[in-house]
Amino acid sequence: MALTRSMGETADAGGAESRGAARRALAVLFLVTVAALIPLLGPRAALADTGEAAAPGTGGVALLRAVLFAALCVPAGELFAARLARRVPGAPRVPAPRGWAVYAAAAGFVVALGLASVVATGNLLPHRLSDMDVGGLYRIRDGRLALLEVNAFAVAWFCARSGRPDAQVWPLAAVALAEALRAHPATEQGAPLGTALTLVHVTCAALWAGGLLHVLRLLRRWRAVGGGGPGPGVAGGPSAGAALLGLYARVAAVLFVAVTASGVWSGLRRMPPGTVLDQLTTTAYGRALLAKVLLVAVVAVLALRARLRLRGAGDHSLGAGSPARAEIVVLGVVVAVSGLLTALPLPIRW
Repeated sequence: MALTRSMGETADAGGAESRGAARRALAVLFLVTVAALIPLLGPRAALADTGEAAAPGTGGVALLRAVLFAALCVPAGELFAARLARRVPGAPRVPAPRGWAVYAAAAGFVVALGLASVVATGNLLPHRLSDMDVGGLYRIRDGRLALLEVNAFAVAWFCARSGRPDAQVWPLAAVALAEALRAHPATEQGAPLGTALTLVHVTCAALWAGGLLHVLRLLRRWRAVGGGGPGPGVAGGPSAGAALLGLYARVAAVLFVAVTASGVWSGLRRMPPGTVLDQLTTTAYGRALLAKVLLVAVVAVLALRARLRLRGAGDHSLGAGSPARAEIVVLGVVVAVSGLLTALPLPIRW
């Protein structure tokens, strides 16, 4: 009887775990679909009644840039969260979740090739191989930056596959720098300042979003090892999870300030203070920027709620898990909107 009951409980637990995994897979598929639709369909909504014209293939370029940003966030976040986890006293001595950096680098390599092909066709979508002037990429600034991103993601893939994944920091930094330089041509007034602001913005945003994703994966692994209940479980258990989430929250607060300050400053450089309110509703860039600002405000509220729940939960991180998971979902939408923002026409400086 006892053996039969034990086998039944094990089967029920296994079935519940399978159903939970299936629900998570469906949720991820839904979120990925929504995130893909934003850059694909967003240009039409953003450009409506503005009198502006977008370049051909804006939706495709926006999608490629959104995937590129996501491919930068994932490995950067894994490195960042792993460093934080090493600073948690009494953390469970269990293998870390399987890294996604290899897949992210592969995706980044593919989309970087796609963006390079767009540059090689004169910033148009290529329809035939003969449309592309691959050799011309070496002669223009945007072409060299596109090739730098392709090579950087290839190097990041090799680093992720090697025994020294920490070496990914260098190719990832090269991608962030290339994006900052691409966003500010040398002919732009104050290009060095704009490049520096974009570099800070992209780097801090990648650590913030990617770091939270991997922290949540670590918490799930530690909770599983600890049995998922209120007890201490294996060395550290829930208290280690709370410590990790609290440590991330303190660093994320600094990253949030840096992302906000650099984003606002960059926006004011492109939309002078006297024209901001008008351009936020009458230009495609302004509308996308407004949507991004509102989403970041939602993320800030969710982060604050998670922090307050963590304080009230004592040694347990379960209370802060729900708003933190919602936060990572909204951050994913922010990444998609960021891809859209880079593909829209820049606002007119009145």
